[in-house]
Amino acid sequence: MRYVKTTWLNSLSAKVLLAYVAGAALSLLLIMLAAFAIVNSQGDILSGTDVAETTRDMAGELRFNSEGVPVGFDIEDFDLEWIFDSMKRETAYRVLDASGKVVLSSAAGEAFWRESEAARRLERGRFEFEHEGVAMRGATEAVERNGRIWYLQFAASARFLHLVYRAFALPFTGAGITLFSLVLLFVFGPCVYFTLRYTLKPLRAVSDSAAAISPRSLHARLPTNAIPTEIAPLVDSFNRVLERLEQGYRVQQEFLATAAHELKTPLALIRAQIELMGDGDDRRSLLNDLGHMTRQVQQLLLLAEASEAQSYRYTAVDVQEVAKEAASYLQRMADAADVHLVTFDSTSGAQWLADRGALFTLLKNLLENAIEHAPRGTEVRVEVSASAVSVRDWGPGVNQEPLSQIFSRFWRGAHRRDHGAGLGLAICQEIALAHGWALSAHRADPGLRLCLSLPAAEQPEQIA
Repeated sequence: MRYVKTTWLNSLSAKVLLAYVAGAALSLLLIMLAAFAIVNSQGDILSGTDVAETTRDMAGELRFNSEGVPVGFDIEDFDLEWIFDSMKRETAYRVLDASGKVVLSSAAGEAFWRESEAARRLERGRFEFEHEGVAMRGATEAVERNGRIWYLQFAASARFLHLVYRAFALPFTGAGITLFSLVLLFVFGPCVYFTLRYTLKPLRAVSDSAAAISPRSLHARLPTNAIPTEIAPLVDSFNRVLERLEQGYRVQQEFLATAAHELKTPLALIRAQIELMGDGDDRRSLLNDLGHMTRQVQQLLLLAEASEAQSYRYTAVDVQEVAKEAASYLQRMADAADVHLVTFDSTSGAQWLADRGALFTLLKNLLENAIEHAPRGTEVRVEVSASAVSVRDWGPGVNQEPLSQIFSRFWRGAHRRDHGAGLGLAICQEIALAHGWALSAHRADPGLRLCLSLPAAEQPEQIA
Protein backbone atom coordinates (compact mmCIF):
# COMPACT_ATOMS: atom_id res chain seq x y z
CA MET A 1 0.00 0.00 0.00
CA ARG A 2 1.32 3.43 -0.90
CA TYR A 3 0.95 6.31 1.49
CA VAL A 4 1.18 10.02 0.81
CA LYS A 5 4.43 11.43 2.11
CA THR A 6 3.47 14.47 4.13
CA THR A 7 5.79 17.45 4.23
CA TRP A 8 5.25 20.98 5.46
CA LEU A 9 5.06 22.15 1.83
CA ASN A 10 1.99 19.94 1.34
CA SER A 11 0.21 21.64 4.24
CA LEU A 12 -2.71 23.84 3.20
CA SER A 13 -2.09 26.03 6.24
CA ALA A 14 1.57 26.47 5.32
CA LYS A 15 0.69 27.39 1.75
CA VAL A 16 -1.90 29.98 2.82
CA LEU A 17 0.48 31.45 5.39
CA LEU A 18 3.27 31.59 2.81
CA ALA A 19 0.90 33.30 0.39
CA TYR A 20 -0.03 35.79 3.10
CA VAL A 21 3.63 36.50 3.94
CA ALA A 22 4.55 36.86 0.26
CA GLY A 23 1.57 39.14 -0.41
CA ALA A 24 2.34 41.28 2.65
CA ALA A 25 6.02 41.57 1.69
CA LEU A 26 5.16 42.47 -1.90
CA SER A 27 2.61 45.04 -0.73
CA LEU A 28 5.14 46.66 1.58
CA LEU A 29 7.76 46.70 -1.16
CA LEU A 30 5.39 48.38 -3.60
CA ILE A 31 4.35 50.95 -0.99
CA MET A 32 7.97 51.76 -0.21
CA LEU A 33 8.88 52.06 -3.89
CA ALA A 34 5.87 54.28 -4.59
CA ALA A 35 6.63 56.50 -1.60
CA PHE A 36 10.28 56.77 -2.59
CA ALA A 37 9.37 57.64 -6.18
CA ILE A 38 6.88 60.29 -5.12
CA VAL A 39 9.19 61.92 -2.60
CA ASN A 40 12.05 61.99 -5.13
CA SER A 41 9.99 63.38 -7.98
CA GLN A 42 10.47 66.99 -6.75
CA GLY A 43 7.03 66.81 -5.25
CA ASP A 44 5.42 68.16 -8.42
CA ILE A 45 2.13 66.38 -7.93
CA LEU A 46 1.92 66.48 -4.17
CA SER A 47 3.25 70.02 -3.90
CA GLY A 48 0.47 71.43 -6.06
CA THR A 49 -2.14 69.46 -4.18
CA ASP A 50 -0.67 70.47 -0.84
CA VAL A 51 -0.60 74.17 -1.80
CA ALA A 52 -4.28 73.99 -2.78
CA GLU A 53 -5.19 72.27 0.49
CA THR A 54 -3.20 74.81 2.49
CA THR A 55 -5.01 77.61 0.66
CA ARG A 56 -8.39 76.12 1.50
CA ASP A 57 -7.38 75.74 5.15
CA MET A 58 -6.20 79.35 5.31
CA ALA A 59 -9.42 80.51 3.67
CA GLY A 60 -11.40 78.79 6.39
CA GLU A 61 -9.40 80.63 9.05
CA LEU A 62 -9.67 84.07 7.46
CA ARG A 63 -10.73 86.72 10.00
CA PHE A 64 -12.87 89.77 9.11
CA ASN A 65 -13.52 93.09 10.86
CA SER A 66 -16.92 94.55 11.60
CA GLU A 67 -17.18 95.90 8.08
CA GLY A 68 -16.55 92.47 6.56
CA VAL A 69 -13.03 93.25 5.34
CA PRO A 70 -10.28 90.57 5.82
CA VAL A 71 -7.78 91.61 8.51
CA GLY A 72 -5.86 88.38 9.31
CA PHE A 73 -6.13 84.71 10.21
CA ASP A 74 -7.71 83.11 13.23
CA ILE A 75 -4.91 80.62 13.94
CA GLU A 76 -4.08 80.43 17.66
CA ASP A 77 -1.81 77.34 17.71
CA PHE A 78 1.19 79.28 16.45
CA ASP A 79 2.10 82.69 15.00
CA LEU A 80 1.60 82.25 11.24
CA GLU A 81 3.13 85.59 10.31
CA TRP A 82 6.70 84.77 11.35
CA ILE A 83 6.90 82.13 8.58
CA PHE A 84 6.00 84.67 5.94
CA ASP A 85 8.22 87.37 7.51
CA SER A 86 11.32 85.18 7.68
CA MET A 87 10.79 83.47 4.31
CA LYS A 88 9.72 86.34 2.07
CA ARG A 89 11.33 84.77 -0.99
CA GLU A 90 9.82 81.35 -0.43
CA THR A 91 6.22 81.84 0.73
CA ALA A 92 3.56 84.54 0.53
CA TYR A 93 -0.17 85.13 0.69
CA ARG A 94 -2.57 87.92 -0.17
CA VAL A 95 -6.31 88.63 -0.16
CA LEU A 96 -7.98 90.45 -3.05
CA ASP A 97 -11.48 91.77 -3.56
CA ALA A 98 -13.58 91.09 -6.64
CA SER A 99 -11.92 93.98 -8.53
CA GLY A 100 -8.43 92.59 -7.90
CA LYS A 101 -7.46 95.12 -5.24
CA VAL A 102 -5.18 93.73 -2.53
CA VAL A 103 -6.67 94.23 0.95
CA LEU A 104 -4.34 91.96 2.93
CA SER A 105 -0.91 90.51 2.19
CA SER A 106 2.12 88.92 3.80
CA ALA A 107 5.49 90.63 4.33
CA ALA A 108 6.67 89.75 0.81
CA GLY A 109 4.33 92.38 -0.60
CA GLU A 110 3.22 92.84 -4.16
CA ALA A 111 6.72 92.34 -5.53
CA PHE A 112 6.29 88.64 -4.89
CA TRP A 113 3.30 88.43 -7.28
CA ARG A 114 4.28 91.00 -9.88
CA GLU A 115 5.81 88.47 -12.31
CA SER A 116 2.80 86.14 -12.25
CA GLU A 117 0.18 86.51 -14.92
CA ALA A 118 -1.69 83.48 -13.56
CA ALA A 119 -2.09 85.07 -10.15
CA ARG A 120 -3.96 87.99 -11.71
CA ARG A 121 -6.76 85.69 -12.87
CA LEU A 122 -9.19 85.70 -9.99
CA GLU A 123 -10.55 82.19 -10.29
CA ARG A 124 -10.41 79.23 -8.00
CA GLY A 125 -7.65 76.70 -8.75
CA ARG A 126 -3.91 76.15 -8.88
CA PHE A 127 -1.30 77.99 -10.88
CA GLU A 128 2.46 78.18 -11.35
CA PHE A 129 4.89 81.05 -11.90
CA GLU A 130 8.46 82.11 -11.32
CA HIS A 131 9.75 84.66 -8.81
CA GLU A 132 13.36 85.80 -9.19
CA GLY A 133 14.07 82.67 -11.21
CA VAL A 134 12.59 80.32 -8.60
CA ALA A 135 9.64 78.05 -9.52
CA MET A 136 6.54 78.75 -7.49
CA ARG A 137 3.37 76.78 -6.80
CA GLY A 138 0.24 78.73 -5.97
CA ALA A 139 -3.49 78.40 -5.52
CA THR A 140 -6.53 80.65 -5.31
CA GLU A 141 -9.55 80.07 -3.05
CA ALA A 142 -12.77 82.13 -3.07
CA VAL A 143 -14.32 83.24 0.24
CA GLU A 144 -17.83 84.71 0.48
CA ARG A 145 -18.70 87.06 3.32
CA ASN A 146 -21.80 89.27 3.67
CA GLY A 147 -22.56 88.98 -0.02
CA ARG A 148 -19.04 89.91 -1.08
CA ILE A 149 -16.44 87.59 -2.56
CA TRP A 150 -12.80 87.67 -1.54
CA TYR A 151 -9.96 85.75 -3.14
CA LEU A 152 -7.19 84.27 -1.00
CA GLN A 153 -3.97 83.39 -2.82
CA PHE A 154 -1.16 81.37 -1.30
CA ALA A 155 2.14 80.45 -2.97
CA ALA A 156 5.33 78.65 -1.99
CA SER A 157 8.52 77.85 -3.84
CA ALA A 158 9.01 74.36 -5.26
CA ARG A 159 12.36 74.07 -3.50
CA PHE A 160 10.77 74.95 -0.16
CA LEU A 161 8.05 72.34 -0.69
CA HIS A 162 10.68 69.79 -1.71
CA LEU A 163 12.62 70.52 1.48
CA VAL A 164 9.48 70.09 3.55
CA TYR A 165 8.80 66.74 1.91
CA ARG A 166 12.38 65.67 2.48
CA ALA A 167 12.39 66.77 6.10
CA PHE A 168 8.90 65.69 7.14
CA ALA A 169 7.10 63.58 4.55
CA LEU A 170 9.81 60.95 4.09
CA PRO A 171 10.32 60.24 7.83
CA PHE A 172 6.58 60.13 8.37
CA THR A 173 6.21 57.84 5.36
CA GLY A 174 8.89 55.52 6.76
CA ALA A 175 7.25 55.55 10.18
CA GLY A 176 3.89 54.83 8.59
CA ILE A 177 5.27 51.91 6.61
CA THR A 178 6.96 50.54 9.73
CA LEU A 179 3.76 50.86 11.73
CA PHE A 180 1.77 49.26 8.93
CA SER A 181 4.27 46.38 8.81
CA LEU A 182 4.01 45.79 12.55
CA VAL A 183 0.22 45.83 12.41
CA LEU A 184 0.29 43.48 9.44
CA LEU A 185 2.64 41.11 11.25
CA PHE A 186 1.29 41.09 14.80
CA VAL A 187 -2.41 41.61 14.16
CA PHE A 188 -3.29 40.13 10.79
CA GLY A 189 -0.72 37.32 11.10
CA PRO A 190 -2.29 35.75 14.22
CA CYS A 191 -5.75 36.38 12.75
CA VAL A 192 -4.79 34.41 9.65
CA TYR A 193 -3.23 31.64 11.76
CA PHE A 194 -6.22 31.19 14.09
CA THR A 195 -8.65 31.49 11.20
CA LEU A 196 -6.85 28.67 9.42
CA ARG A 197 -6.84 26.52 12.57
CA TYR A 198 -10.57 27.07 13.02
CA THR A 199 -11.29 26.49 9.34
CA LEU A 200 -9.21 23.31 9.10
CA LYS A 201 -10.45 21.85 12.41
CA PRO A 202 -13.36 20.00 10.69
CA LEU A 203 -10.83 18.49 8.26
CA ARG A 204 -8.83 17.06 11.15
CA ALA A 205 -12.05 15.57 12.54
CA VAL A 206 -12.80 14.05 9.12
CA SER A 207 -9.28 12.64 8.97
CA ASP A 208 -9.66 11.01 12.40
CA SER A 209 -13.02 9.55 11.38
CA ALA A 210 -11.59 8.16 8.14
CA ALA A 211 -8.63 6.60 9.99
CA ALA A 212 -11.04 4.86 12.40
CA ILE A 213 -13.00 3.13 9.62
CA SER A 214 -12.23 -0.57 9.36
CA PRO A 215 -13.94 -3.61 7.81
CA ARG A 216 -15.95 -3.80 11.03
CA SER A 217 -17.18 -0.22 10.81
CA LEU A 218 -17.94 0.20 7.11
CA HIS A 219 -21.34 1.50 8.11
CA ALA A 220 -19.67 4.65 9.47
CA ARG A 221 -19.65 7.80 7.36
CA LEU A 222 -17.51 10.90 7.48
CA PRO A 223 -19.17 13.92 9.12
CA THR A 224 -20.19 16.65 6.70
CA ASN A 225 -21.23 19.37 9.14
CA ALA A 226 -18.99 22.45 9.29
CA ILE A 227 -16.92 21.17 6.35
CA PRO A 228 -15.60 23.97 4.09
CA THR A 229 -17.54 24.28 0.86
CA GLU A 230 -14.46 23.51 -1.22
CA ILE A 231 -13.86 20.21 0.63
CA ALA A 232 -17.49 19.07 0.93
CA PRO A 233 -17.61 17.41 -2.56
CA LEU A 234 -14.55 15.32 -1.66
CA VAL A 235 -16.13 14.17 1.62
CA ASP A 236 -19.42 13.34 -0.14
CA SER A 237 -17.55 11.33 -2.78
CA PHE A 238 -15.67 9.42 -0.08
CA ASN A 239 -18.94 8.61 1.69
CA ARG A 240 -20.38 7.27 -1.57
CA VAL A 241 -17.27 5.12 -1.99
CA LEU A 242 -17.83 3.77 1.53
CA GLU A 243 -21.42 2.91 0.62
CA ARG A 244 -20.28 0.94 -2.41
CA LEU A 245 -17.50 -0.70 -0.40
CA GLU A 246 -19.90 -1.70 2.37
CA GLN A 247 -22.32 -3.15 -0.14
CA GLY A 248 -19.55 -5.14 -1.83
CA TYR A 249 -18.25 -6.38 1.51
CA ARG A 250 -21.71 -7.48 2.59
CA VAL A 251 -22.26 -9.30 -0.68
CA GLN A 252 -18.91 -11.04 -0.30
CA GLN A 253 -19.64 -12.12 3.27
CA GLU A 254 -23.12 -13.32 2.36
CA PHE A 255 -21.74 -15.31 -0.56
CA LEU A 256 -19.06 -16.85 1.67
CA ALA A 257 -21.56 -17.87 4.32
CA THR A 258 -24.14 -19.09 1.81
CA ALA A 259 -21.61 -21.13 -0.18
CA ALA A 260 -20.19 -22.75 2.95
CA HIS A 261 -23.68 -23.50 4.27
CA GLU A 262 -24.84 -24.98 0.98
CA LEU A 263 -21.77 -27.24 0.84
CA LYS A 264 -22.45 -28.84 4.22
CA THR A 265 -25.47 -30.83 3.08
CA PRO A 266 -23.94 -32.48 -0.03
CA LEU A 267 -20.75 -33.23 1.89
CA ALA A 268 -22.79 -34.97 4.59
CA LEU A 269 -24.64 -37.03 1.96
CA ILE A 270 -21.37 -37.99 0.24
CA ARG A 271 -19.88 -39.03 3.56
CA ALA A 272 -22.90 -41.23 4.31
CA GLN A 273 -22.59 -42.93 0.93
CA ILE A 274 -18.85 -43.51 1.35
CA GLU A 275 -19.31 -45.01 4.82
CA LEU A 276 -21.72 -47.55 3.28
CA MET A 277 -18.94 -48.72 0.97
CA GLY A 278 -16.82 -51.69 1.81
CA ASP A 279 -13.67 -51.23 3.85
CA GLY A 280 -10.52 -50.50 1.86
CA ASP A 281 -7.79 -48.01 1.04
CA ASP A 282 -10.00 -46.12 -1.38
CA ARG A 283 -12.67 -45.69 1.26
CA ARG A 284 -10.20 -44.39 3.84
CA SER A 285 -8.66 -42.01 1.29
CA LEU A 286 -12.06 -40.67 0.32
CA LEU A 287 -13.09 -40.21 3.94
CA ASN A 288 -9.80 -38.37 4.62
CA ASP A 289 -10.36 -36.02 1.69
CA LEU A 290 -13.96 -35.54 2.68
CA GLY A 291 -12.95 -34.70 6.24
CA HIS A 292 -10.54 -32.12 4.89
CA MET A 293 -13.26 -30.52 2.77
CA THR A 294 -15.73 -30.56 5.66
CA ARG A 295 -13.18 -28.83 7.89
CA GLN A 296 -12.60 -26.14 5.25
CA VAL A 297 -16.32 -25.52 4.91
CA GLN A 298 -16.69 -25.31 8.69
CA GLN A 299 -13.83 -22.82 8.92
CA LEU A 300 -15.33 -20.70 6.14
CA LEU A 301 -18.56 -20.52 8.15
CA LEU A 302 -16.63 -19.55 11.28
CA LEU A 303 -14.71 -16.88 9.34
CA ALA A 304 -17.95 -15.41 7.97
CA GLU A 305 -19.45 -15.32 11.46
CA ALA A 306 -16.29 -13.85 13.00
CA SER A 307 -16.34 -11.01 10.45
CA GLU A 308 -19.82 -9.86 11.48
CA ALA A 309 -19.95 -7.60 14.54
CA GLN A 310 -23.61 -8.38 15.19
CA SER A 311 -22.71 -12.05 15.74
CA TYR A 312 -21.18 -11.31 19.16
CA ARG A 313 -22.92 -11.23 22.53
CA TYR A 314 -20.63 -9.71 25.17
CA THR A 315 -20.61 -10.84 28.80
CA ALA A 316 -18.07 -11.09 31.62
CA VAL A 317 -16.07 -14.26 30.93
CA ASP A 318 -13.56 -16.08 33.14
CA VAL A 319 -10.57 -16.41 30.82
CA GLN A 320 -8.91 -19.23 32.78
CA GLU A 321 -12.09 -21.27 32.68
CA VAL A 322 -12.42 -20.90 28.88
CA ALA A 323 -8.71 -21.74 28.41
CA LYS A 324 -9.10 -24.97 30.43
CA GLU A 325 -12.23 -25.82 28.47
CA ALA A 326 -10.39 -25.40 25.14
CA ALA A 327 -7.44 -27.49 26.41
CA SER A 328 -9.80 -30.24 27.56
CA TYR A 329 -11.57 -30.18 24.19
CA LEU A 330 -8.25 -30.75 22.36
CA GLN A 331 -6.80 -33.25 24.84
CA ARG A 332 -7.53 -36.22 22.58
CA MET A 333 -5.82 -34.47 19.64
CA ALA A 334 -2.79 -33.68 21.87
CA ASP A 335 -2.59 -37.32 23.03
CA ALA A 336 -2.67 -38.54 19.45
CA ALA A 337 0.20 -36.16 18.57
CA ASP A 338 2.11 -37.11 21.78
CA VAL A 339 2.02 -33.45 22.91
CA HIS A 340 1.55 -32.49 26.56
CA LEU A 341 -0.81 -29.56 27.27
CA VAL A 342 0.22 -27.43 30.26
CA THR A 343 -1.84 -24.53 31.64
CA PHE A 344 -0.47 -21.86 33.99
CA ASP A 345 -2.76 -19.41 35.74
CA SER A 346 -1.39 -16.26 37.39
CA THR A 347 -4.82 -14.65 37.84
CA SER A 348 -7.43 -14.81 40.57
CA GLY A 349 -10.50 -15.28 38.43
CA ALA A 350 -9.95 -12.21 36.24
CA GLN A 351 -12.76 -11.68 33.75
CA TRP A 352 -12.80 -10.19 30.28
CA LEU A 353 -15.72 -8.63 28.47
CA ALA A 354 -16.13 -11.03 25.56
CA ASP A 355 -18.36 -13.36 23.58
CA ARG A 356 -17.72 -16.67 25.33
CA GLY A 357 -18.17 -18.81 22.23
CA ALA A 358 -15.88 -16.59 20.16
CA LEU A 359 -13.21 -16.60 22.89
CA PHE A 360 -13.41 -20.39 23.07
CA THR A 361 -12.99 -20.63 19.28
CA LEU A 362 -10.01 -18.27 19.39
CA LEU A 363 -8.18 -20.16 22.15
CA LYS A 364 -9.06 -23.51 20.58
CA ASN A 365 -7.57 -22.44 17.24
CA LEU A 366 -4.41 -21.16 18.92
CA LEU A 367 -3.95 -24.44 20.79
CA GLU A 368 -4.77 -26.50 17.72
CA ASN A 369 -2.20 -24.59 15.69
CA ALA A 370 0.43 -25.14 18.41
CA ILE A 371 -0.32 -28.87 18.63
CA GLU A 372 -0.01 -29.21 14.85
CA HIS A 373 3.50 -27.71 14.93
CA ALA A 374 4.81 -29.13 18.21
CA PRO A 375 7.25 -32.07 17.88
CA ARG A 376 6.34 -35.33 19.58
CA GLY A 377 7.29 -35.54 23.19
CA THR A 378 7.21 -31.76 23.70
CA GLU A 379 4.66 -29.59 25.40
CA VAL A 380 2.32 -26.74 24.50
CA ARG A 381 2.15 -24.17 27.28
CA VAL A 382 -0.84 -21.90 27.94
CA GLU A 383 -0.17 -18.97 30.26
CA VAL A 384 -3.10 -16.87 31.49
CA SER A 385 -2.56 -13.52 33.21
CA ALA A 386 -4.88 -10.68 34.14
CA SER A 387 -4.47 -8.91 30.80
CA ALA A 388 -3.03 -11.50 28.38
CA VAL A 389 -3.14 -15.12 27.26
CA SER A 390 -0.15 -16.70 25.51
CA VAL A 391 0.24 -20.06 23.79
CA ARG A 392 3.74 -21.40 23.13
CA ASP A 393 5.06 -24.49 21.42
CA TRP A 394 8.60 -25.86 21.05
CA GLY A 395 8.32 -26.57 17.35
CA PRO A 396 10.37 -25.30 14.38
CA GLY A 397 8.80 -21.81 14.67
CA VAL A 398 8.41 -19.30 11.87
CA ASN A 399 11.09 -17.24 10.16
CA GLN A 400 11.01 -13.48 10.60
CA GLU A 401 9.94 -12.81 7.01
CA PRO A 402 6.68 -14.82 6.96
CA LEU A 403 5.91 -13.95 10.60
CA SER A 404 3.84 -10.94 9.45
CA GLN A 405 1.71 -13.20 7.21
CA ILE A 406 0.83 -15.73 9.87
CA PHE A 407 -2.67 -14.27 10.39
CA SER A 408 -3.41 -13.97 6.67
CA ARG A 409 -6.18 -16.07 5.19
CA PHE A 410 -5.15 -19.35 3.60
CA TRP A 411 -1.53 -19.00 4.79
CA ARG A 412 -0.11 -22.34 5.91
CA GLY A 413 3.14 -23.16 7.66
CA ALA A 414 5.61 -25.59 6.16
CA HIS A 415 5.72 -27.93 9.18
CA ARG A 416 2.09 -28.63 10.02
CA ARG A 417 0.86 -32.21 10.04
CA ASP A 418 -2.69 -31.83 8.70
CA HIS A 419 -4.07 -30.45 5.44
CA GLY A 420 -5.90 -27.44 6.88
CA ALA A 421 -7.05 -24.52 4.78
CA GLY A 422 -4.97 -21.93 6.62
CA LEU A 423 -7.98 -20.14 8.09
CA GLY A 424 -7.57 -20.94 11.80
CA LEU A 425 -5.33 -18.02 12.74
CA ALA A 426 -7.23 -15.70 10.38
CA ILE A 427 -10.40 -16.52 12.35
CA CYS A 428 -8.50 -15.75 15.58
CA GLN A 429 -7.45 -12.38 14.21
CA GLU A 430 -11.02 -11.51 13.20
CA ILE A 431 -12.33 -12.38 16.66
CA ALA A 432 -9.56 -10.39 18.34
CA LEU A 433 -10.24 -7.32 16.18
CA ALA A 434 -13.96 -7.54 16.90
CA HIS A 435 -13.22 -7.40 20.65
CA GLY A 436 -10.56 -4.72 20.40
CA TRP A 437 -7.81 -7.10 21.51
CA ALA A 438 -4.28 -7.38 20.12
CA LEU A 439 -3.16 -10.72 18.71
CA SER A 440 0.55 -11.01 17.93
CA ALA A 441 3.11 -13.68 17.03
CA HIS A 442 6.67 -13.83 18.36
CA ARG A 443 9.61 -16.15 17.78
CA ALA A 444 10.43 -18.08 20.97
CA ASP A 445 13.68 -19.83 19.87
CA PRO A 446 12.70 -22.58 19.72
CA GLY A 447 9.07 -22.49 18.83
CA LEU A 448 6.46 -19.80 18.44
CA ARG A 449 4.55 -17.72 20.99
CA LEU A 450 1.09 -16.37 20.16
CA CYS A 451 -0.08 -13.67 22.54
CA LEU A 452 -3.59 -12.30 23.01
CA SER A 453 -3.68 -9.10 25.10
CA LEU A 454 -6.18 -6.50 26.25
CA PRO A 455 -5.79 -2.81 25.38
CA ALA A 456 -4.32 -0.62 28.12
CA ALA A 457 -7.61 1.16 28.77
CA GLU A 458 -9.54 -2.09 29.38
CA GLN A 459 -8.29 -3.64 32.59
CA PRO A 460 -9.86 -6.83 33.98
CA GLU A 461 -10.75 -5.31 37.33
CA GLN A 462 -13.05 -2.88 35.54
CA ILE A 463 -15.11 -5.73 34.09
CA ALA A 464 -15.75 -7.76 37.20
